[in-house]
Amino acid sequence: MLQPFADKIVTAEQAVAGIHNGDHVFVGTGCAAPRGLVQALEAMPKPPADTELLHFFTIKAFNHDDAGHSTTRFRHRTFFIGSDMRAAMKQGLVDYVPMSVARVPEMIALGRIPVDVALIQVSLPDAFGYVSLGVSVDIIPAALARARLIIAEVNPAMPRSMGDSSLHINRIQYLVPVNTPIAELSRIPVQEDNVQRIARYIAGIIDDGSTLQIGLGQVAHEALQYLTDRKDLGVHSDVISDAILPLLENGNLTGSRKTSKPFKIVASLALGSRALYDLIDCNPLFSMEPMDAVCDPATIAAQYKMVAIAQAFAIDLTGQVCIDQFGGEFYSGIGSQGEFMRGASRSPGGKPIVCMTSTTEDGTQSRIRPSLLAGEAATIARTDVHYVVTEFGIAYLFGKSIRERATALIELAHPQFRPELFAQAKALGYLSADQTLQNLRAYPVEEEQTVMLKDSRTVMLRPAMSSDAQGIRDLFHHLSEADVYTRFFRHVRGLSNAEVQRLCNLNYENEVAFVATAGSREESIIVAQSCYFVNPTTNLADTAFMVHPDWQGCGLGTALQNCMITHAKKRGLRGFVFDVLPGNTRMLRLARSGPPTMQVEKTSDSVHLTQLF
Repeated sequence: MLQPFADKIVTAEQAVAGIHNGDHVFVGTGCAAPRGLVQALEAMPKPPADTELLHFFTIKAFNHDDAGHSTTRFRHRTFFIGSDMRAAMKQGLVDYVPMSVARVPEMIALGRIPVDVALIQVSLPDAFGYVSLGVSVDIIPAALARARLIIAEVNPAMPRSMGDSSLHINRIQYLVPVNTPIAELSRIPVQEDNVQRIARYIAGIIDDGSTLQIGLGQVAHEALQYLTDRKDLGVHSDVISDAILPLLENGNLTGSRKTSKPFKIVASLALGSRALYDLIDCNPLFSMEPMDAVCDPATIAAQYKMVAIAQAFAIDLTGQVCIDQFGGEFYSGIGSQGEFMRGASRSPGGKPIVCMTSTTEDGTQSRIRPSLLAGEAATIARTDVHYVVTEFGIAYLFGKSIRERATALIELAHPQFRPELFAQAKALGYLSADQTLQNLRAYPVEEEQTVMLKDSRTVMLRPAMSSDAQGIRDLFHHLSEADVYTRFFRHVRGLSNAEVQRLCNLNYENEVAFVATAGSREESIIVAQSCYFVNPTTNLADTAFMVHPDWQGCGLGTALQNCMITHAKKRGLRGFVFDVLPGNTRMLRLARSGPPTMQVEKTSDSVHLTQLF
């Protein structure tokens, strides 16, 4: 198929001989990096002087010696520190540019990032002389538009992708035939419990019909395995991987509810196995497009229920997120997470999610910090952070105060680091002097449950958290004077910080509280609260309830009571104790609606009920 273009065919060595001293040489991306051309350039007897290699990131394109040191002979300018460049970075051979890769095409077009030569890998030409950029389109079209010299490895193993990935062969000066497998990136499933727990939490907040951005982080790819019960998911992502294959096979990935390019999987590069590449080949289901088109914030924001997932290295108590530095070293890169975070935040029903394990791999440091450390940049501003997920739960920060953010993030930290974070937060003035720290356990997301009430409204029942303080205070102020009196046995005008913490900031050993929330996680309101306090002498627990007036009479109190009974039984409690004013008929009915074994003691002031399990 190359015969009509025989005058362009040369060896790799002949092709790279056209690179001049001082040239800025763009190298193709990811699994499509032209490894033969790179090796020929590195092996030149007299390499061109002052030549800079420019790339987003590459996979298996540059060699290392037995000691793990990079053997590259050139300086590099890159936007992502991947496995190819980490050693070279430490050796001082790499200039890392901390910017969104989605903005790189603009900078190349303006000449602010110069490109003189482009080394790429393409498919065989079709009958009309068009080759395909295959599994990596990303920023390549911008580089090709500026390069004076384009050299392409032509590989029959490169799939012909659909979308905006075609290039006429007349634009290429040199063709280098190769016949080698395309580099593969097989992700080994992570067995670590913490990562799996985070992946399940993320999957739990992804709705039917969501459009997914997968990114480069491992956790996002793990989360996809828990979406096999969802319907009509779509993909609009900078990167796709083998993680989408089970969803396609299972029929979860239809794209039918996407706003932009429905029924299409839109991506800019693919990092996966041969199975993924074979599926992409000539398949109109996939639309491979330039990075700046895929990552246009307006396009992202227009998608229905856009979900963007960013994996972070650290976050501080105000919500500043670092995603491109670790332990003082540059690691990975910004990618296009800024565009996807902002776009998802403006998408109808969208969810921007930041995730991380609560500690470093060796468990010696908390990734949740009072302040980001020296050598950790705020690559995602706190103003753009919405969801944060660790193995200890889920927090929603957008629109929250510094105090509310600090409280929520401390609850996501590993329990061994919470006291120190709490003390630091107080010292920084993030928390009030009378704030207390009671809960040192992992938040049990598995105890969350959605319940449909008698009037067909739904609520989520879940364990209370200290960050629920304002929501519980708002609930209190919606109660009638009579409801307040029957709940507290006295007239109360407001709740002090100490009093409201008594209702949500509990130790979950002998103090337990649940709340019922209505609405989405982003806009949830607390419509009811219940708690029990264990008497270790009797192994019984005193109980109390608050229910919003608009939610009374629909079975919510009974649902909360059943939730608490299930929880108490698992802990081996004998039963609940209710002290009820004689006129509180709703509470008396609620108490008697539980287990049938009931002991009743009446006085002139109250009714004392003992409900035995």
